[in-house]
Amino acid sequence: MQRALFKTIAILALAICAPNAQPLPTGQTDSPWRLGAGVSAGKLTPVMLEAMAGYKAATLHVGGFGIHQGPNEFWCGVRGTLTYALFYTLPFSIELGASVGYEFAEAPNEIHKAMNKANEANYLYPYNYKEILDLSAAIRINLFGFFSQISYPALRFKDHDSPDYNWRVGYLVEF
Repeated sequence: MQRALFKTIAILALAICAPNAQPLPTGQTDSPWRLGAGVSAGKLTPVMLEAMAGYKAATLHVGGFGIHQGPNEFWCGVRGTLTYALFYTLPFSIELGASVGYEFAEAPNEIHKAMNKANEANYLYPYNYKEILDLSAAIRINLFGFFSQISYPALRFKDHDSPDYNWRVGYLVEF
């Protein structure tokens, strides 16, 4: 069922993208290359530093960050997204593409620690963790540098208590 839904969305996206492809206006002296940097927030990795490189409508977004605050208390993540942008010459654009990433989060669990202490044995992990390594279909919407991205995992290589989809919101400055 999920594969059929994913294929239907992909076919509709291609049908919409093909007729709307927009080349740069003729006579434009600016380079077709675009670079950008920014920051985003989302799930699983709370904060990511973002970098972007694009050539005309094709864009590569890479983001990552991590923090270690003590034993069993850290998070990290890296995600790369290759997209094709509709209306990329305008301040508003929609990007469709594929995303691959690894994200990990671990935090102490006081209830499990109390249970282990009460039973004088290690029956439960003293921490909670979430982990995902996936290949996802992604849609990204941009408006004057602000963006929102949703990635739906199509293929999961590693999965432990991970969410059904990943999302990010942030700001990206192009130069």
